[in-house]
Amino acid sequence: MATTAVGASSSSAAAAAAAPGASAEHRPTQVHILVYDGAEEQDFIGPRDVFGHAVHAGGAVETSLVRPGGPGEVTCAFGTKILVDKEWKPTEADILVIPGGGWGNPDGPGIHTLRKSSSVLRNLRRAHHSGVVLAGLCTGVLALSAAGLVRGRPCTTHHLTKDVLKQEGGEVVSARVVDDGDLVTAAGVTSGLDLALWLVTREFGSPVTAGVETVMEYEQRGAVWRRD
Repeated sequence: MATTAVGASSSSAAAAAAAPGASAEHRPTQVHILVYDGAEEQDFIGPRDVFGHAVHAGGAVETSLVRPGGPGEVTCAFGTKILVDKEWKPTEADILVIPGGGWGNPDGPGIHTLRKSSSVLRNLRRAHHSGVVLAGLCTGVLALSAAGLVRGRPCTTHHLTKDVLKQEGGEVVSARVVDDGDLVTAAGVTSGLDLALWLVTREFGSPVTAGVETVMEYEQRGAVWRRD
């Protein structure tokens, strides 16, 4: 079943992490975007832009770039260097976005290295068990797959890696964005924009998303696949 809008929601991680005596409704949704050497620039900049504009459109969201292993410089897939000043702590976010990058370079930095990191995979499982919504896009979905978190679940990824995702147990769906509750996945590269716009709709409602689309001059593409 496909749909394009649902009411606002809150994750269990948000409620659990709220300060003592504070209402979860008054705590901004915490979005962390995992950035690592070899990550493709558009994969994480697109969602970062969407969540940033969502604040101005009325969404209560705080977005941070986070890096495994602590703050430091990251060299992206096309050579862009960025300084990430926040360590990834797997249980602190409400939503964790995992971008892809570097699939065509198995011996270089990128998603292959991430998939081989026992600490990254362990922390992805910790995030999942704590109630964090995991949002993978492009080949970033394959990090979730390596952690055993997509087995038997509807999901998608870049068209060049759908066979890998299927071999690793994912139920691959032909959709640009696939929403299975606490697992939301998207296809290649620019679909990160659609992933983020859908998450904004899910968390804050379609009026906020409409405001983001207006200022970005971009409209979400394709129907979102959701399991009812």
